[in-house]
Amino acid sequence: MTLRERRQRSPSSPSVHDRSTPGAGALRGREDADPAGGSASGTPVVRLVDLHKSFGHQRVLRGVSIEFRPGSVTVIMGPSGCGKSVTLKHIVGLLRPDAGEVWFEEQRVDRLRDEALGPIRRQIGFLFQQSALFDSMSVRENIGFPLIEHTRLDRHGRETRIREVLAMVGLAEVIDRMPADLSGGQRKRVALARAIVLSPRLMLYDEPTTGLDPIRADVINELILRLQDRFEMSSIVVTHDLTSAFKVGDRIVMLYDGRVIFDGAPERCRASEDPTVQRFLRGEATEDELAGLAQQREQSPTTRTSPRRPRTP
Repeated sequence: MTLRERRQRSPSSPSVHDRSTPGAGALRGREDADPAGGSASGTPVVRLVDLHKSFGHQRVLRGVSIEFRPGSVTVIMGPSGCGKSVTLKHIVGLLRPDAGEVWFEEQRVDRLRDEALGPIRRQIGFLFQQSALFDSMSVRENIGFPLIEHTRLDRHGRETRIREVLAMVGLAEVIDRMPADLSGGQRKRVALARAIVLSPRLMLYDEPTTGLDPIRADVINELILRLQDRFEMSSIVVTHDLTSAFKVGDRIVMLYDGRVIFDGAPERCRASEDPTVQRFLRGEATEDELAGLAQQREQSPTTRTSPRRPRTP
């Protein structure tokens, strides 16, 4: 039985821990989640208002408006190039919108200078698609880097915290290894340990299961759920992995052509009558996309015009 199934059968009672030190957080269930996957009350942790973004002549976001409620896992899905990762980068301030607004709780962040963004960024953990570990640093040094930069912990305090988050992701034994000595799944989990080392209030996951086999991907999914239960945090997961999306998501937001075409609970997503949503869930290309493939093949000088020769045994 998965963690989500266990939680749904017997919701945990909230208990509170002191958040004054790194690693402490509030334990809470999600039985108070509303149908859209957010907390039943409270200010949105992130608010995107009519967001527009273009790169040259390519329009990526065309008026995206989403509110992310505290204490929930929101999954953003959609085909490649629809603006999923671009949306995440606006939240953390790595990109600025051409038009629209980005809010972190009560503070508008899209107009802040980089130095003013620092306190907000320290409340956000970001798991990058390619993990983004420092190749020249050991696992201990990678995870300890944010602690050196943003806390006053002494060496003993940093070591304790590093071992604590490594234990959370099940990798206490790799503390002295280099990133090159880790498997793809281990690199993701070390990167996740680094992302949570400052006890963020918001976690952003950019394609967390990309490049992993189904078993290793499920480990990441379970970690997302466990961390969500352990800490008082909100999570936004960008993925095109349907198995992952429906396992971890309280709420599904689907982007298509730079716009929100669906926003609601997972079961509503599965039952949606929108043909674009259903085509994505079934993994079906449009007739135009298939016609483009056929045309490209006809125009290619390497297209075979004679039948293939049979292989000799």
